[in-house]
Amino acid sequence: MPKSENQKRKLLVLLKLLYEQSDELHPLSMKMILESLEKENITAERKSIYSDMEVLRDCGYDIELLGGKNGGYYLASREFELAELKVLVDAVCASRFITEKKSRELIRKITSLAGKHDANRLKREVYVVNRIKSENESILYNVDEIHHAIATNHQIMFQYLEYRVNKTENFRKGGALYEVSPIALTWNEEKYYLIAFDTSAGMMKHYRVDRMKNIFLSEKKCDTGNYENEFDLASYCNKTFGMFSGEEELVTISFPNSLIGVVLDRFGKDISMHPEGDARFRVSIRVQVSGQFFGWITGLGPEVKIISPSKVVRDYVHFLQKVATQYSSID
Repeated sequence: MPKSENQKRKLLVLLKLLYEQSDELHPLSMKMILESLEKENITAERKSIYSDMEVLRDCGYDIELLGGKNGGYYLASREFELAELKVLVDAVCASRFITEKKSRELIRKITSLAGKHDANRLKREVYVVNRIKSENESILYNVDEIHHAIATNHQIMFQYLEYRVNKTENFRKGGALYEVSPIALTWNEEKYYLIAFDTSAGMMKHYRVDRMKNIFLSEKKCDTGNYENEFDLASYCNKTFGMFSGEEELVTISFPNSLIGVVLDRFGKDISMHPEGDARFRVSIRVQVSGQFFGWITGLGPEVKIISPSKVVRDYVHFLQKVATQYSSID
């Protein structure tokens, strides 16, 4: 490569060097910089390096010079702080909808955003191993296709998977295509869901994105009636336990004060909480009543009590009786 071409590359090589090799604890001495440039067939003098660093600063890069015997230049700030990158790595590890292979790829890319010295602190792929992960490698492409459908206001068509007892995949409805109007994507309890309006059923439904296969855009425009304008994603997710649908009811529940934090974590701080003496409180909330909702109530212990409506109380008692029947033969 001609000398002049190498000189044109010098600023980019310097920036790459600072980005990958330097931080406050590992500044780059002038000797290290000149030797690194020489390996790239770029000749430079100290004076030109001073000028180049000023140019990079003028372009917005936070480059500092640490004085002293072991001093040198380093990149003082980056787009992402190390703590932020750790959060992203942990989120990828925890996400069940991302396959193990894709998790490793994403972690590698996230790690590249840190310098090499911090990158080792981000190599936490060990947490990916043995976690329950999706096996659907097309998951991210599904997400992209759904976002495109939402942006262009088109319905989507897809096939939907379920599992048999022998753990093999099987298409629901014999492989027939679902056709829905996508409204939003949400991440709930480590899984990704599509919230969509099913025109034929006249209701809102949700689907696990990792179980959707062969997604493509329909020629039809979205048909959501008035539901989209009235739809509140946060409210929908709060009402739906474990993303299991059910009949929506205004349910009043009595809790011991020890569960205030649990209730606020579940429903948010905007709900009204009414004291019942010194040790209890009650709330009235809209939920989709399902076995998952009853399971959540049961899991909180015998001090939690559904007060109304009477139909939900009866259904819950029936739910408990059916559970107890499974163990009726035990001494």
